[in-house]
Formats: sequence, C-alpha cells, structure tokens
Amino acid sequence: MSLLRALIGAVSSARHSPGFAAGFVPDDDVLLDAPDERLAPALVAAALADPEPAAKLLATTRDAAEWEDRDRYVTRLATFAYNRGDWLGHWLAVAPHDPDALLVSAQLAVRRAWESPARAERLRELDPLIRAVTEGAPHDPVPWRLALDHARGAHAGHTVFESLWEQAVRRSPHHYGCHVAALKYLSAQWYGSHRAAFDFAEQAADDAAPDSLVRALPVRAAYDRLRGLPGPDRSAAAPRLDRAADRALALSAAFPAGDPWPAEVRNLLAYVLVERARWADALDEFGRIGPHATSFPWGVPRGGVQEDPLRLFLASRELVRSELGGRTPLWRPGHGRAGRGGPGGH
Repeated sequence: MSLLRALIGAVSSARHSPGFAAGFVPDDDVLLDAPDERLAPALVAAALADPEPAAKLLATTRDAAEWEDRDRYVTRLATFAYNRGDWLGHWLAVAPHDPDALLVSAQLAVRRAWESPARAERLRELDPLIRAVTEGAPHDPVPWRLALDHARGAHAGHTVFESLWEQAVRRSPHHYGCHVAALKYLSAQWYGSHRAAFDFAEQAADDAAPDSLVRALPVRAAYDRLRGLPGPDRSAAAPRLDRAADRALALSAAFPAGDPWPAEVRNLLAYVLVERARWADALDEFGRIGPHATSFPWGVPRGGVQEDPLRLFLASRELVRSELGGRTPLWRPGHGRAGRGGPGGH
C-alpha cells in the first residue's frame, strides 16, 4: 500500500498548527476540474443543447494554433458529451464534416471503446474514424494525440506507433498531450519499461522550451513508478524520482499561484511529493494549486477502487499540514527553511 493511502485515513483526527493553513484556500472553495473562462460558456450552452459556442471555441483554437488549449477543450467537451450528447448530435447533424465536431466525436468514441471489455477489438473498429480526423489535420497535433492513444489500446506495434509519433511532432514538436501519449506507450504498464519511460521523459524535458509543460514530463514517469505499475525494472531509484519532482517544482514556480493553466501538472506533482513524504515542498505546491483540484491523478482507481478525487485532494492537503504541524518547525531565524522531511527526502 502506498504511503498516501496508508496515512490518509487518519487525517481527519490529526491536529495541526493553524499557521500551516494560511496559504490554502478553504475546502469549500476548492473546485474539481473547474473550466476556464473560455470553456465555461461552451459547457453551459452545451447543457442547453446548443453547440455553437463549442464550435466557435474549437475553431478559434484551431485557427490560432492554440494546441494545448485545443487538446484540453476537446477532451473536456467529449467528457461532457459522454453523459449529455444531444448537443454533439445536433452539431454533427448540421455540420457533418466539421473537423472540430468530428474530433470531439472521435475522442468520445475512443473513450467508450476504451471502457469496453473488448477494448482492442472495439478500438480497431474505429480505424476509419481515426484516419478521417488525422487526414483532415494538416497542422493540428491533437488528432494525432488521439491516434497515439488509440494505437496503444489497439495494441499497435512499434513501427505503427513510431510513424504516428513522427506525424504528431512534425505538427507540434513539444505538444504536451502527444508526449504524455508516447510516455504511456513506453511505460512498464504497456510496451516499455520504467527506464525507457524515464529516459524519454527526461530527454523531452531537456529539449522543451522553458515554459513548456513538457518540462514536467519526468514527474509523470515518477507518478507511474510510484503507483507500482508492473515490471521488474528497478532503475528508477529515489534520486531519479526526486529529480523529476525538482524539475516540476521549478516549472510550477514559474507560473502564478492559482493559475488554472498548469493545474493538472501541479496536482500530479503534489501527489508525487506526498508519496515521497516531501512535506514542505508539498505544502508549497498545494498553495500554488489554490482552488484548482483535478480528477487526475486523485481520481485514478487503485486496486479496483474508484477514489473520490476531491475528497482525496482535500485529505492529502490535510495530511501535509498534519505532518508539518507535528514536526520540528520548518525554519529557525538565520537558518532558512528546513530540508525535506520524511524517509523519502534526499
């Protein structure tokens, strides 16, 4: 059992120093997967079966080459359509060849196929749809990110995956979503190893622009390793895990606290810091997250158990405060902040 899961149950009765609560937004103000100011109106309209705002939003991201935002919006809109799809059906009815409507539809279809017991077979049935959205995307990397996810679940071989990867990076060399898709393929859970995943993530982070989310890709590899995914590879020792966290901390610090843009990366980093018992760093990171909790990673099932992501996020914050509240003060006059605590620190 992970450190996080082992300790989380005792948090509600733990006492902590009030001073450690000062940097956190109140529990009632934390929102799970809150949409930004551009996506929110599109979701409200979709709830009323009106696809026009969503169509305008995705067209804007495509025309302006806002690939990271486009990827997020496509995924969120497909998630909304998973339970409330009338607006998407209407959109496809009035504009059956709209590349944005087809992309959201393909994202939704891949998700549904992924959840099927016959996953690989169902995904292979989507080959024509995936070809259609990629062939209609001369500049857009997002359909190619979807193609990479599709190929992984359909058990595509290395040659096929590499060809898709080449097309993706040709369109956007540092697209975060495509890099995450490749990292998953290279993971020990799928077709690689912990060493291969870390090597890829670290090289990609080295090559990325200073403000690119790809800089935090190694912490995604660290997360997979800490979750105890299968495989005998023991090369990802503690120093490599902590170096990944350090790189993500440096990236996170470059964005304003409470910024929704790096929210998922910050939530992932906070999870890793808690697992590594790096309480002081985790305290800082939860402060930077502000009200923006995300379903990933807190809601990822473990051992067949589906977590309540918001509950686990809040309980993890409380765990951090409890751990620090019961320890030696973080700083002494003239000595600066104490180092990382717990057995997982350097």
